[in-house]
Amino acid sequence: MSDKDVLVSMGFDPARIEWALRATKNSGLQPAMDFLLEHSDDPIPDPSAQAQAAPSSVTGGDAPMDEDDEEDAAALRAVYGTGAGAAVAAAADVEAKSIKCSQCGKIFKNTSLANYHAEKSGHDQFEESTEEIKPLTEEEKKQKLAELRSKMAEKRSVKSKEEAKEQQANEALRRKAGRDMGAAKEDLQAKQAMKDAEAKRREKIEDAKARAAIKAQIEADKRERAEKAAREKALREGKSLPESSASSSTPAAAARPGGGAAATTAGKDFKETRLQIRLASGGQPYTTTLSSDATLREVAEFLAGQVLSVDVETVSFAQHFPRKQFSHADFSKTLRDLGLTPSAVLIAS
Repeated sequence: MSDKDVLVSMGFDPARIEWALRATKNSGLQPAMDFLLEHSDDPIPDPSAQAQAAPSSVTGGDAPMDEDDEEDAAALRAVYGTGAGAAVAAAADVEAKSIKCSQCGKIFKNTSLANYHAEKSGHDQFEESTEEIKPLTEEEKKQKLAELRSKMAEKRSVKSKEEAKEQQANEALRRKAGRDMGAAKEDLQAKQAMKDAEAKRREKIEDAKARAAIKAQIEADKRERAEKAAREKALREGKSLPESSASSSTPAAAARPGGGAAATTAGKDFKETRLQIRLASGGQPYTTTLSSDATLREVAEFLAGQVLSVDVETVSFAQHFPRKQFSHADFSKTLRDLGLTPSAVLIAS
């Protein structure tokens, strides 16, 4: 069985085997196997380019050195030093059958294998030798084949471990990125929840203030109606007005929105006014908070920005309790002057 058949039976690519045999000058199974292991991951070069780059060989053979052998010997002396040149000159009349590395003692069949050994080991001292390289026996071929398979298996195992380690590192990075993203998302959700809770708390406070103001308004209106009824009864019966009626008329008037100087004074305590605007045609109410110095026209402009069917120039506002209708002349007045602070409900039509 030829060296090529042995390598094919081992599962190597035929083209890669041809490359190895060309590179080692068909010098045997061991050099070809070493070459395949060394260049297992390298691309196969163009055969024509490899032929141009291949170094000249010094052949042993059975015949004495001719002119070509002399040229190869001179080239060997130029590359590997004067030691090899002296050995060649001394043994010019002796049949050279191999090339020996003076540093490690290994013997090579030709200069191509010697060059290959020099590249791998860094040795640079060679000499010609009369020692003949015997071909491998079948037992040696099997042993070399087993060694080659062992080396290939070891190389694949190392590569597999490196790939597994790299995959594990990538997985760790991916998990860390996922954890960081999850933590950022949870933090954002927590901040949003706190923001929503604070907004609800403020809204509850504003609603409580509005309910308190409406309740105070209702009590003031009740007192005013009771005093008015008492005055009317006293007038019908020809009696004098009760002192409490005269003295309490001013606070009652002050309790009404727009009910005089007292209302204006009380309204000065509120810098903002919370408004709830409802459409007479129905639908959802619109809530906003404006400065107490804002005019009623600004309220109309806010509503026009929310509802396309509302026109600032034609819209009108009214209060159901206490019942009051605002005219366009009131559009230039502030919410404080109109007695709408700190909160009010307006009906837009």
